[in-house]
Amino acid sequence: MAVDRELPTQEAADLIALTRDLADAELAPRAAAYEREERFPREVFATLGEVGLLGLPFGEDVGGGGQPYAVYLQVVEELAMRWASVALGVSVHTLACGPVDRFGTPQQREEWLPEMVGGRLLGAYCLSEAHAGSDPAAMRARAVRDGEGWVASGEKAWVTHGGHADFYSTFLRTPDDGDRAISCFHLTPDLAGFAPAPPEQKMGLTGSTTAAVRLDDVAVPAGRMVGEPGRGLAIALSALDSGRLGVGAVAVGLAQSALDVAVAYALEREAFGRRIVDHQGVAFLLADMAAAVESARATYLVAARRKDAGKPYSRQASIAKLVATDAAMKVTTDAVQVLGGAGYTRDHPAERYMREAKVMQIFEGTNQIQRMVIGKHLAREATPANG
Repeated sequence: MAVDRELPTQEAADLIALTRDLADAELAPRAAAYEREERFPREVFATLGEVGLLGLPFGEDVGGGGQPYAVYLQVVEELAMRWASVALGVSVHTLACGPVDRFGTPQQREEWLPEMVGGRLLGAYCLSEAHAGSDPAAMRARAVRDGEGWVASGEKAWVTHGGHADFYSTFLRTPDDGDRAISCFHLTPDLAGFAPAPPEQKMGLTGSTTAAVRLDDVAVPAGRMVGEPGRGLAIALSALDSGRLGVGAVAVGLAQSALDVAVAYALEREAFGRRIVDHQGVAFLLADMAAAVESARATYLVAARRKDAGKPYSRQASIAKLVATDAAMKVTTDAVQVLGGAGYTRDHPAERYMREAKVMQIFEGTNQIQRMVIGKHLAREATPANG
């Protein structure tokens, strides 16, 4: 079902129409087979880059689309309605471009950004480690100074596009800048000692490769640090707010697809002489699914519009990620229920949607972490009034 969107300009409406046509032609026909075969769709990302969909929220001066975040996220949602792995990849690529765009030197922005946001290069984001998923401040991978450059060692975990990306926004401890200092680096796979591990064997989103990245005394050239030394954690956390909105949009797109599959099945399947959609038990279930999808969409759009207006949006981003991914898990599970036994088979996409939804409650900060973030914001915002 085409979502009736309220868009700010005719240009935005045309962009959504382009996205739908492209996604129907290039994504939807490939999704089931690629997920089944655990095949990474590199050629699809090349196509998205060619038409400008990999750089939408970045400035036109560096080759981006100059679109508001609220428009960009609705493009991501449209892609997710056809193929969640690809939509997630677009969100991760945007996340990976963020540090250079916001904190890079004029020379770095001029040299790197046009290829990155123009979609000719695909990005990855290396923050997590096996022992420090929800606590990035506990990371151990490090870079020590060596002349004008650095030597990087350690391992980063759960890297989306690991082994396929052309650049990696990588966060490493830099002990020369203080015991707890972390810095951001722009790494590329051509550096000696940079080695992705074999891909993880995942429950879902199997078309999206996830792999650890090993750094075996990688010589990092001077000029590859992004932002100030020791300020990497602040860079990472600022980017994660945007990334959480991306995950929220992916989750809503996935939930919308699950709802569409359930409604279509309920209109065709008959029981006790009536379509099952005409049975109140099923109709109410579908109604709750629709309410969850539209509520989740509203939460990410509220946060995105705050971001576009230059207002603080960290709390709203966590709310959007929490609400949207919990909704996706519930809606995809209910879609399997509506389809009954058929929903538990691979003849229908509902079971795949359910498997794909689960990880969305985990990455970009687990939903337990989102609740902690929201609670801290509430306490901080209430303090002045109570003081």
